[in-house]
Amino acid sequence: MAMAMEAAAEQQYRSSSSSASSPATRRYFFPKPGRPISFEDSPDWGDDNIVDDSSIHLASVSVASSAYPSPSPSLPEPSASASAATFRERKVAGAALIWKELTVSVRDRRRYSGRVVKGSSGYALPGTLTVIMGPARSGKSTLLRALAGRLHGAERMYGEVFVNGVKSHLPYGSYGYVDRDDVLIESLTVREMLHYSALLQLPGVFSSKKSVVDDAIAAMSLGDYADKLIGGHFFSKSLPTGERRRVSIARELVMRPHVLFIDEPLYHLDSVSALLLMVTLKKLANTGCTVIFTMYQSSTEVFGLFDRICLLSNGNTLFFGETLACLQHFSNAGFPCPIMQSPSDHFLRAINTDFDRIIAMCKNLQDDQGDFSSVSMDTAVAIRTLEATYRSSAESASVESMIAKLTEKEGPYLKSRGRASDVTRIGILTWRSLLIMSRDWKYFWSRLVLYMLLALSIGTIFIDMGHSLSSVMVRVSAIFVFVSFVILLSVCGVPAHIEELKTYSHEDANRHSGTLVFLLGHFLSGMPFLFLVSISSSLVFYFLIGLRNEFDFLMYFVITIFMCLLANEALMMIVAYIWLETYKCTLTLICLYVIMMLVAGYYRIREALPSPVWNYPLSYISFHTYAVQGLVENEYTGASFPVGSTRTIPGVQAVRGSYGISSSANAKWMNLLILFVMAVGYRVILYVLLRLDVRRRQHASLSEKRCCWPCLLHGNSSAAAK
Repeated sequence: MAMAMEAAAEQQYRSSSSSASSPATRRYFFPKPGRPISFEDSPDWGDDNIVDDSSIHLASVSVASSAYPSPSPSLPEPSASASAATFRERKVAGAALIWKELTVSVRDRRRYSGRVVKGSSGYALPGTLTVIMGPARSGKSTLLRALAGRLHGAERMYGEVFVNGVKSHLPYGSYGYVDRDDVLIESLTVREMLHYSALLQLPGVFSSKKSVVDDAIAAMSLGDYADKLIGGHFFSKSLPTGERRRVSIARELVMRPHVLFIDEPLYHLDSVSALLLMVTLKKLANTGCTVIFTMYQSSTEVFGLFDRICLLSNGNTLFFGETLACLQHFSNAGFPCPIMQSPSDHFLRAINTDFDRIIAMCKNLQDDQGDFSSVSMDTAVAIRTLEATYRSSAESASVESMIAKLTEKEGPYLKSRGRASDVTRIGILTWRSLLIMSRDWKYFWSRLVLYMLLALSIGTIFIDMGHSLSSVMVRVSAIFVFVSFVILLSVCGVPAHIEELKTYSHEDANRHSGTLVFLLGHFLSGMPFLFLVSISSSLVFYFLIGLRNEFDFLMYFVITIFMCLLANEALMMIVAYIWLETYKCTLTLICLYVIMMLVAGYYRIREALPSPVWNYPLSYISFHTYAVQGLVENEYTGASFPVGSTRTIPGVQAVRGSYGISSSANAKWMNLLILFVMAVGYRVILYVLLRLDVRRRQHASLSEKRCCWPCLLHGNSSAAAK
């Protein structure tokens, strides 16, 4: 009797789950485009299955309420502007992605020992949503990166990956990858963000990118937010979390990819935003795109949108197949889903080892129905039971049969798409950075105001010093204070540099940018701002202090401050790259600046500093040393000061007792040259650091292509690496 009641309850739940995908019952679900593909189906590769980029056709599809069922009053519809009320839904050519016996191991003490993913097999077909689900540290994100060819340097993949039946990796332009964390430029509008992304990724003239951007905005229902700043400003708030997530996905859609990978699309989203985003992704899949994503858990409504599910626990595949079949699989293994519980919650409860600890803590706690847990078995035993049941199930045999059919005949080969030239991308990044600087008042315009206040403060403190012998060292003190604090105030720009590096890291990982392209674009865009800071603050300081009233001496002063700031910006980028955290970067830079000030030769003559460490090498790598020394030589070389009524002494002699400078007229130019070399040298160091990171990613990608599953079976990792 109990078994009959359980079977009836399960059948009732299955009926309600089946009806969840029916638009007549759940009005916020989009209907599936035709009969869903079953395990017995095998695509017949032909010219009509995959549409070439040059022959992509448009199908006029209305997304008004008359075409799609209107949502429930309690669930707001994805926003779209009036201009996007009717748009042309562009049909794209998806790609069948198959993975067979895929294993990912992690290097531990120079050996690839720990296995994060263990022998996973599955496939994702065009026009479907395939979810990789599992608890934390189950290997779902690692599996997603392995399929996209984005494994880290310490990870290595074994097994086979097929694209349209061809054993290969996805080429550039054929796929998009969305990280878990949104890396967006808050000073840009949504349309500008997508426009610059299209300019970086796609070749051709600028005018041809407008339609691509409009399609991406319409596909992700961003019409109402297209012209709003991502980060907001004084009078408006930043974009909601759900819309920011849509922008991250839309940035990858400008390439019109065949396959779209998304790591945790519902990360940090509430239930309504999560449902709206998944409905949008379902609509995107209906255009033909292959969508693969990871997810920790979902609501019942969201779960009803999935086509196939790959369930992982501790790297083991516990199930792969259609979502409704997963419910039957758990029931066959002895874990039927309660009628009032979400399927994803039930799955994770059964395979998450953390629940054992929770139950141990709450063993005396009971809910209204009796036991605290719906699974009375130990989690480790449940995982082994589910894994053994899946291996001997008909679903596992159907997956193997389907993989054999998909790989039996090769389909259309995906070709790498063209991209913008390096010169074009340098110009785009330069213009984009200039636009960001002009709008980002917190990190750029505020620095300009602080520099002006600093120059005004120092200038008024040291004003009316005169040109007597007693004013010589006071003027040197003013120069030293000005140089030191101009460099010290640069730490205000640390958050902006961190955001620049995060944006570069994301764009470089997706091959939208490059190391040299990024550095040149950042350098060229920073030069106007730094020169504006240099000339504005220098003019105020120079004339208030009353330095030598000649144009060439003034220009040397401005250029020296400019070179000093260029070198300092490069050093800040290096520190920002190392830490990528505002607090640590600020603390490190302040410590470095204080040390550079101490060894600059002002507090104690450089030759008198202790030779180990302080004199060499610290005083030689401090740009304070060369900036202050060059400016003092610029002021006092060739000048003279009266001593009494009949006698004068050279300016170099008046300063040399307290500050060591050279009497050569070319000495100041040597200091300026050293500052220029330091500005270039720091950027070379940054280039090397960034390239090493790129090389590690490329090495991991090459390792994926070279490794094979038999190498892992025989433990011959070294042979596989070769």
